[in-house]
Amino acid sequence: MIYCNNYSWLFSSHFPPTAARMSNDEEALIAQKIAEIAATADQYPAVVIIHHVPTQTVRYLSEWGLQLLGATLEELTALGPRFSPTYFNAVESDEYMARVFGLMYETEVPEVHTFYQEVRTTERPGWSYYLTSMRRLLADGQGNPLLVMGLAIPLHPDNHFATKVQRLLEENQFLRQHSALFATLSKRERCILRLLALGKSAPEIAEELCISEHTASTHRRNLRHKLSASSTFELGLYARAFDLI
Repeated sequence: MIYCNNYSWLFSSHFPPTAARMSNDEEALIAQKIAEIAATADQYPAVVIIHHVPTQTVRYLSEWGLQLLGATLEELTALGPRFSPTYFNAVESDEYMARVFGLMYETEVPEVHTFYQEVRTTERPGWSYYLTSMRRLLADGQGNPLLVMGLAIPLHPDNHFATKVQRLLEENQFLRQHSALFATLSKRERCILRLLALGKSAPEIAEELCISEHTASTHRRNLRHKLSASSTFELGLYARAFDLI
């Protein structure tokens, strides 16, 4: 998957410029579907959002969501594809939006895609954490998605789960920043990295892998050099981010 500053590349590959000019019947169908959701959306214990896929715009946001962002629906719609990087962690947003919308095009049966988000709201300084699920809500006559609906549930910062989510997001950021370095490791080096992160000493690694202690120590030294890691703790960051432990 290729990530970029917005996900216009994804839409342009599926929709020619004229596709955004909808027929009156199609617009009426969209309005009807949004009205159905809006009729009960404010009763849900979650923020409800509906994206119009061809034009990359927010077409609906429940009242709770508008209050959290401190904006009107008209203001959000006017942002177009700039909505996501305006209110969400831009790097994370590019990644999950590209992946989610890509899957929306690739699957015929609407599937639910769930992920964590960092959102900048009026509720508190810094990022707030949300668990969001999205699915295709409406498709055109050719089966291409017209509307995508999301439900976003806030994770209260005092809940221990929010701290764990933050840790996962930080690991994901570490993974992106260091993937090129990790890719240089051989299969054996990755195995030894895993054992080091588990607290194994050079003699223990040598015994487990049936190699000499000198060879185990050499691998450990080479790993620190390749990954620019000065401690076992830093090696452990790689092991956790790349799912070795």
